[in-house]
Formats: sequence, C-alpha cells, structure tokens
Amino acid sequence: MSAYELAQLNIGIIKGTMDSPIMADFAANLERINALAECSSGFVWRLQTEAGDATALRPFEDENTLVNMSVWRDLESLSTYVYGSAHVELMRRRREWFERMREAFLVLWWVPKGHRPSVVEALAKLELLRARGPSAEVFTFHHAFPPPDAAQTRPPATLGAECPPTDPCRGRRP
Repeated sequence: MSAYELAQLNIGIIKGTMDSPIMADFAANLERINALAECSSGFVWRLQTEAGDATALRPFEDENTLVNMSVWRDLESLSTYVYGSAHVELMRRRREWFERMREAFLVLWWVPKGHRPSVVEALAKLELLRARGPSAEVFTFHHAFPPPDAAQTRPPATLGAECPPTDPCRGRRP
C-alpha cells in the first residue's frame, strides 16, 4: 500500500453569483454531489467551509472563480467518482454554469498520507502544471503518474474520457 494519497484541485469561472437563477441548478445539486463523493470508495477529505462546501472561498482576484479540492486514496478511486458516478451528470452540464477556460483548470498531485493541502499549495500546483505541463509532480487524468513510492513497471496511466457513460455510485465508503 502506498504512503501517498491523491490530491486534486479544479477551478471554474461561474456565469453568475451562486444565488442567481443561472446557478440555481448547480447550487441545488452541491449537497447531493458532495455527499456522493463522501460515500465513494477511496474518498479521504474535501475542502469546505462551515456551510459544507467551498463556494464561499474566493482565492483569486476574480470573484467569479470557484475552487474545489479533495484528497483520495488513489487515482482509480477519484476516476471512478468523477467519470463513473452521478457526478458525470453535472460535468455534462458544466457549460450551463461555467465559462470555458483556455488554461488548465484541474491538477492532480500526490501528497503524503494525512497531509491536507492548503488552497495556496493547490494553486501553486495548478500554476506549475500550466507552466510546465504534466510531470510526476503535477498531472491530469489524461497524463497521470503513479505515486512516488510505486514500482515503476509500466508507463504513466492515461485515464478518463471527457464524459463517458455512467452508473450511479450506490456503494458506501468501506
């Protein structure tokens, strides 16, 4: 078993305030999708405020940029949640709520077990990915790397289509 867990950050530029009509369906689904993540196998932690989500956090000068950050046991666990659960239904609708971004908006990286990254750390990882592209230090689903303590027996993984077919996550966390 690895001594590392997978951290992820994704950001998005919302098309309206969280209480606006354009964001209503997104806001209405947040609690359900966050609960789905928390019951998913391999889920470890997610960034949230007292309100139970991270929508109030605004680490960018642009007040319309939301952040989402979590930690997972491994790449497969996160991939199953993102691409193989009801989460994908919201991903398919993301253009309704979020502006199209030309730069990378998702970054993955390995952290020692028990480490909970700060928003500052996560944003630095995103900037590194934007500046240098995928590497063992920062990567994406499409160009993924194993944890630092994994045996190097095969090339880096390539996972995930943009929105593959889905089956709802019915399992509970072990």
